[in-house]
Amino acid sequence: MVVFVVLATTGISTSVWGLTPDDSLRIYAVNVVKTTPFEKSFTGYGIYLGKGAVITAAHVIGRLGFLKDPHVLVAGQYLPAKIVKEGSVEQTDVTLLSVDERRLPASLQLRRNPLCKQPPQVGENVIVIDPEGTAHTQVMSPLFIAPQFRWRFNTLIRDPVGASGPGVFNAEKRCLMGILSRRVPKYDYRQQYGSIIAESVSSAGYFVSASEIADFIPPEFRF
Repeated sequence: MVVFVVLATTGISTSVWGLTPDDSLRIYAVNVVKTTPFEKSFTGYGIYLGKGAVITAAHVIGRLGFLKDPHVLVAGQYLPAKIVKEGSVEQTDVTLLSVDERRLPASLQLRRNPLCKQPPQVGENVIVIDPEGTAHTQVMSPLFIAPQFRWRFNTLIRDPVGASGPGVFNAEKRCLMGILSRRVPKYDYRQQYGSIIAESVSSAGYFVSASEIADFIPPEFRF
């Protein structure tokens, strides 16, 4: 039986610390805090798009979003957020939030975070961005996961970090390729006694692609 594990939304990610050229992208990284009545607060990650729009993985907010009290920590500001549109883990694992842009620093108000126009290519260098740091990895082929799941989880990175909702950026074009969603078992295929044996050896990271995000969010939030 194959089990998919939704990435944990707390803790420290695999990061490259210190000042690097990647830090110019970290301004887009945010913390998303969900407060539900009679439950503990729940913190995940997200990405600021511009014009007050923030995207995160849908499971960070969870179902029945109208019962939540989401806030976003962005550029040092802890702001209440409105749920604009909810996705789901089973379909598009993205939720769109909005905050009052007027309460953000002027430098961030002027920024726009464009979605990549081209689909991910196997071997492409990417940077995973969250508020704590950055991690470098590559786009990998879905041929390394179980065949029955390749149609669904076809945008993958080699080394998933330990969080849900970070942004996956194209290392060269600096555009947003997607939002990290979950871990997917990665297999090593080998031949044994004339048969092909598939053995789970580690995990890949599935991310919701920029094209799916563009189709999901309303036109006024596309840049």
